[in-house]
Amino acid sequence: MGFLMDGLDAEDYDRTYNDRDLLRRIMSYFRPKLGAMVLVASMIVLGSAAQAVIPTLGSLAVDAIADGTIGEVGWLLAAGILATGVLSWGLNYVRQKNSAKVTGDVVLRLREDAFDAVLERDLSFYDETPSGRIVSRVTSDTDDFATVSTLTMDLISQVLMVGFVTALLFARSVELALLTLLVVPVVVGLALLFRRLARLSTRRAQRSLSRVNANLQETMGGIAVAKNFRQEQQVYDEFRPINQQSYQVTLRQGFVFSAIFPVLFLVAGLATVALVQLGGANVVTGGLSAGDWYLFLQGVSLFWFPLTSIAAFWSQFQQGLSASERVFALIDAPPRVVQSDAQPAGRLAGRIEFQSVTFGYDPAQPVLRSFDLVIEAGESVALVGHTGAGKSTLSKLITRFYEFQDGRLLIDGRDIRTLELGSYRRQIGAVPQAPFLFSGTVADNIRYPRPDATDEEVLAAASAVGGGDWIDALPGGLETDVGEHGRALSMGQRQLVALARLLIQDPAIVVLDEATASVDPLTEAQIQEGLDVVLAGRTSIVIAHRLSTIEHVDRIIVLDHGQIVEEGDHATLLAKGGRYCQVYNTYFRHQSPNYRAGTGFVPVSSG
Repeated sequence: MGFLMDGLDAEDYDRTYNDRDLLRRIMSYFRPKLGAMVLVASMIVLGSAAQAVIPTLGSLAVDAIADGTIGEVGWLLAAGILATGVLSWGLNYVRQKNSAKVTGDVVLRLREDAFDAVLERDLSFYDETPSGRIVSRVTSDTDDFATVSTLTMDLISQVLMVGFVTALLFARSVELALLTLLVVPVVVGLALLFRRLARLSTRRAQRSLSRVNANLQETMGGIAVAKNFRQEQQVYDEFRPINQQSYQVTLRQGFVFSAIFPVLFLVAGLATVALVQLGGANVVTGGLSAGDWYLFLQGVSLFWFPLTSIAAFWSQFQQGLSASERVFALIDAPPRVVQSDAQPAGRLAGRIEFQSVTFGYDPAQPVLRSFDLVIEAGESVALVGHTGAGKSTLSKLITRFYEFQDGRLLIDGRDIRTLELGSYRRQIGAVPQAPFLFSGTVADNIRYPRPDATDEEVLAAASAVGGGDWIDALPGGLETDVGEHGRALSMGQRQLVALARLLIQDPAIVVLDEATASVDPLTEAQIQEGLDVVLAGRTSIVIAHRLSTIEHVDRIIVLDHGQIVEEGDHATLLAKGGRYCQVYNTYFRHQSPNYRAGTGFVPVSSG
């Protein structure tokens, strides 16, 4: 049992909705389709009435046979049954066509809302939630949501059918009709017993599918690493228990859903046997005509199927409700980055000031404590320090991807929480160590921040980076397809594309997670030349991994456990022989052109 439940816990943002709230939320998506829904409802009413007429005509035929008058009215009854059947088919066609259109439109809108919610989530949301599970909610769960509307349409049709047939049964025999209705509470009661179990098993099945999707997505993303280290078997061994768990949980869900129908039909069958016996006795005694008995038996058969469908609906309906619950939880997930105002950022000068900022990815374990720092407009600053010192954390706060717990972060003297995020982030340019490129051409990726940029502007931006020589190395120039995630290009070419993309964006503040950390010396020189163009006249914060970068910045800030321990330029800090000297000896000394192995460390003063 523990194996089945491992990893199937709810996400942090999940919430529980009661059925009434869920149905109200679902109906809000159907409300704009009211006209089509009315048409569908009309078709359901007329179709149900037409289906109820057919056994009535059949009973008249049976009575005509018994009376010996079938020759006079037989062709009329046959024509009536045929016409009613054709009419019922036509009404059902109109109903199915319009209900499919309504359902498709509703699912389209729901998926758009879910995708919009995905785009609106903070970066911390993606750090904590596997992307495969998010994909599952946007795709699989929105598809399951469609079952809610389909089942609802069927439910309305079945309820009307039961209503028509019940009236028909009472018209023929009150005694037999009452006997039939006595079984209704038993059938409905059995169905309701399945309700909670069905909801629970469905929710677990959907979570297990999310785990499968998350594992697959991670595997596809890291397939090159797995093959490089020949770990295909290990990847497969990790997938097997997750897939096996999904199989077992889905199997249990299938047992729950498959168990209800045999039980319901068993009850219905026993009741039908009793009704046949009692009805047959009434025919023998003359209390019921042969036609009426035939009509009653046909009516009972029409009665049981809708009734069992209505009862089973409550268990099947849980799949749609569980899917709706998961999608709405994604849509309703509260943001962590909350703006107190939405002032247009305008063109920023780029002055950044941290005032007693406290932040922790886990608030109980702060990375920054009462942190103070001022970066002047146009200044270039390099952040150095050991792993975990807080370098990337500062960049994430400046880009407003995370919410700090205390203090203030000012941009040009304005609290960052008062700025409209869209206009502010258009003033922020970021280049990660491994830049992400979207599928398409090099030109498409350079144009990404400004879709309206002309071909001439794109070419100018690309030519300004590294002198433009790198463009000639591309097989199709700027129209070269970059492939999935940019894998058709080398790491250095991706960095040059990212810098050209940054240049066409024209931000006021640039955040670089060292763009030259993973490239060869020639490409590094091209990128460094591109950086000189990109950073000119802009405030820049560089997470430094290369000596060539920190030697050219205005100021180096040495961080240790979220605190500034030293700051100054390269030569001054090196001469000081303090903490920067330790970092230099660890990370940068071997990158110096004057470095010779075995020459020893730069001396560090005892102070």
